[in-house]
Amino acid sequence: MGKVFLDMTVSLDGLVTGPDGDLSRLHDWLFTQSGDPRNAAALGAFFEAGACVAGHETFRTGEEPWGPEPPFPMPVFVLASRPRERLVKGQSTFTFVSDGIESAIRQAREAADGKDVAVMGGAATARAALAAGLLDELRLHHAPVVLGAGTPLFVPGTLERIELEELERTDGAGVVHVRYRVAGKAD
Repeated sequence: MGKVFLDMTVSLDGLVTGPDGDLSRLHDWLFTQSGDPRNAAALGAFFEAGACVAGHETFRTGEEPWGPEPPFPMPVFVLASRPRERLVKGQSTFTFVSDGIESAIRQAREAADGKDVAVMGGAATARAALAAGLLDELRLHHAPVVLGAGTPLFVPGTLERIELEELERTDGAGVVHVRYRVAGKAD
């Protein structure tokens, strides 16, 4: 059975979006430095996943920019507040899951057929998966920016203490990629 991993870019001040949900400075490395082989390798793990879980806000804000051919050719399970018809765009199939993160990850694991499952956001989805003990790894892309305001990945007081073990660190162009194993809850 594959791993379930979180894949997110985070600023030096711990934010996953800037003010008003802006991602431009945070994700600059994706567009200006994507040709760097170290960045391509870090992104490759995401694209090799067999399925993906996303939050509703990530889907809502990404649907239009992704266009008719979303950049991830895999089943995507979107957390939703109410049921909705499945949506097929290009090679991506979006299934809307209204019964929680556990169900979304269970369905993604089934669809992944032994491959890894990527959790791509947003922050509330990441925190829910971590709090439920559903993540095996965090794959964080540390962007060298301080945003000052936006959405924090972690909110003090919302998670128990969790121990992480660093597995790999790669300095990419315009970003540092770090893989952490979720070692368990701290005493």
